[in-house]
Order: sequence, then structure tokens, then C-alpha cells
Amino acid sequence: MTELLYQKDSYMRKFEAKILEIKDNSILLDRTVFHPLSGGLDSDKGIIRYGCVEYNVAQAYIEGEDNVWHVLEVRPEVCVGEVVEGVINWERRYKLMKLHTASHILSSIMFNRYGALITGGHIDVFHAKDDFNLESSERSIFEEVVEETNKVIRKCLDVKIYFLDREKALNIPGIVKLAQRMPPNVKFLRIVEIPGIDIQADGGPHVKNTCEIGEIVLERVENKGKGRKRIYYKLKE
Repeated sequence: MTELLYQKDSYMRKFEAKILEIKDNSILLDRTVFHPLSGGLDSDKGIIRYGCVEYNVAQAYIEGEDNVWHVLEVRPEVCVGEVVEGVINWERRYKLMKLHTASHILSSIMFNRYGALITGGHIDVFHAKDDFNLESSERSIFEEVVEETNKVIRKCLDVKIYFLDREKALNIPGIVKLAQRMPPNVKFLRIVEIPGIDIQADGGPHVKNTCEIGEIVLERVENKGKGRKRIYYKLKE
């Protein structure tokens, strides 16, 4: 079991951890700041340091509900039980955090305006893409939603993160905005709330205040078929 440090502090950049298992060029740690490829969010990258030797982390992935493996570019000369230091690529992480929080605002507006749920999507450092179960793919709809998202961003709202009893959380309207996926079957759910705007069960890193996002820009809209109207957007440079 890996303690997910990024769920408690999205701004933590380095950490120490014990090696639990080694598999080829991947290591399993007892705690990590690396967000794995999951929840529609790209994996963190960075380095694992053992003494004077640094190993590049190409990707982190999750196995089961909470075992995070760190894929290194080469097989490490380390042993189970030894302690290593991890450091994430902060510039990369911060871009992911900004887009991730922006996606929560945008999906909330889509849900409140059109009752649209997310049917797919992915966020990387270049852009975010979200699919919605919307009938229309008219660009004007998404232009208005992006404009409204930026208005919310400029309000400089605090983003609250806390844990809530699962049964109590699932009674909150709109707590789940994914059409075909429920939160993990755990006693307590991690909640991300932007007061007056959005509340969702979510396990990924976020900014503390919406003003940190800056502004998002609509790239394009695609009709991917029934229940899959896709929007691409990115951070304004």
C-alpha cells in the first residue's frame, strides 16, 4: 500500500520513501508525491535519488487501488527496504494542476446548464480534452462555457480539499460527474470543492485558488458520436 502524499498536499515536491518491491525497472514505494496515470490525468515525472545516483522517472502508474509503481528509465541498483528520495518535475505538475482545476469548473458548468456528464477525457501538459454526453456539438455552446469558466477563474475562489464519509458524500447532488464511473469503494472519499461552483469526489492534485489558473483557451470541438461531444482546451500562454 502506497501512502498518496499528493492527496494531502498538492504542492509537495520532494519526499523520502522506503522501497517495498522491485520489478524490472519499476519500484513500489510505501509513500509518494508522484501522481500516477489515472483519473484522466497524466502521470507526474521526475527523479528518484539514491545516494549520489539519480534515476529518471518516466511514468508512475497505479496497481489495484493504492499501489503506485514508479517506472524508471533504467533498472535501479537498489534493494527492497532501502530509503530513496523522490522529486517531481514541478513545472509539469503545476500545469497539470491548473488544467485539472479548470476542468472541474468547466464540467460543473456543463452539468448545471445542460445536465451533461463526462464520458471520457484526458489532461496532459499541453491541453485537456473532455467528452460530454451532449446531443449538440455546436461550437458556440462550448465557447460560452469556456467564457463562463474564465469568469469563475477570475473570481479567485479558494479550492477546498477534505475527506468525507462515502455514504454521506454520495448523497450530495452532482458529487459524481462521470457518466460511467463511480468513486472507489472506500470508507472516506476525497472531496474537491470550489464553494458555490462545484463539488466532486476526486483523487488528483489541484491548485489552492482559481486565480492561479490564469485563463483557458478553446482549441477545437469534435463530434465523436452519440454521447461523445469532445472539447479541447489549454492554458493561455
